[in-house]
Amino acid sequence: MKNAYELAMERLNKQDPESGRKITGTQKKKLAEVDAFYRAKIAEKEILMKPQILQARQAGDDTSAAELERRLADELRKLREQCEREKEKIRKQK
Repeated sequence: MKNAYELAMERLNKQDPESGRKITGTQKKKLAEVDAFYRAKIAEKEILMKPQILQARQAGDDTSAAELERRLADELRKLREQCEREKEKIRKQK
């Protein structure tokens, strides 16, 4: 009898046969490099913007702090999306 994970993987492979494709060692290395690069970019954005947010909060400027938080969230989302796009390109390489 198959467990829920195995059944889900079978359904996924039926929908997208390439999703079950094996990743080569070179691809794994490239994926790790892309992941490390974007983790660093995300950390950099947080390090730069969090003090600004804190400073705005301490000054009592909640509107400015909220705007900075929104900008930070948008930039982090964009970086994560770029990371996933790059990783998907690597996964699709033969």
